[in-house]
Amino acid sequence: MTDENQVIGKLEEQVGYVFHNKDLARQALTHSSYANERKINRIKDYERIEFLGDAVLELVSSEFLYEKREEMSEGQLTRTRAAMVCEPSLASCARDLGLDRYIFLGKGEEMTGGRGRDSIVSDVMEALIGAIYLDGGFEQAKSFIHRFVLLDLENKALFYDAKSILQEKVQKDGGDVRYVLTGESGPEHDKSFSVEVYQGEKLLGKGSGHNKKAAQQQAAYEALLRLRES
Repeated sequence: MTDENQVIGKLEEQVGYVFHNKDLARQALTHSSYANERKINRIKDYERIEFLGDAVLELVSSEFLYEKREEMSEGQLTRTRAAMVCEPSLASCARDLGLDRYIFLGKGEEMTGGRGRDSIVSDVMEALIGAIYLDGGFEQAKSFIHRFVLLDLENKALFYDAKSILQEKVQKDGGDVRYVLTGESGPEHDKSFSVEVYQGEKLLGKGSGHNKKAAQQQAAYEALLRLRES
């Protein structure tokens, strides 16, 4: 058994789904850097299959909200769906599943921290959905999405509206919110930004993301979780 087959076998145990076509699972886990390093035509990366998984995820999450949230308007449904399937949310679901451990990365991408990037981990999550859809059909993909993505809906909605909710909470206390950029790292095409959010001089939360807005969103979400705990 090759290392790749061992990885796929462990993934199948983790998600509770056994692929009939192992090449689909292999493709879903393969980053372009891994395929390029090996220079073998038969190795495909996850980009095309991710495109399909994204469409399946949008349909299943739309159906879920339509049935479960009858009180929501179209606008609310759209915002909530965006929260559930946004990059940080999907990456969080993937890490809860341990999916980041199974990605096939090239040596260079591995060394520069690719396994920890939300953009890569969330893409592989969508690619895995696409692979399950192609291998087992819509119902199998839907079952996977319900088990591993459509969870903890309240927290996902909280994440999506974190900045506005935090602003409202702080303003009720007569204060204001201030975001401070604390760092940038990575190449121009794949930068990571670090942000802290303050109420006056009080640090409320920290966040990181691939743009300043995403980092602020993460910082606001951490601040809300802290405030809720206190």
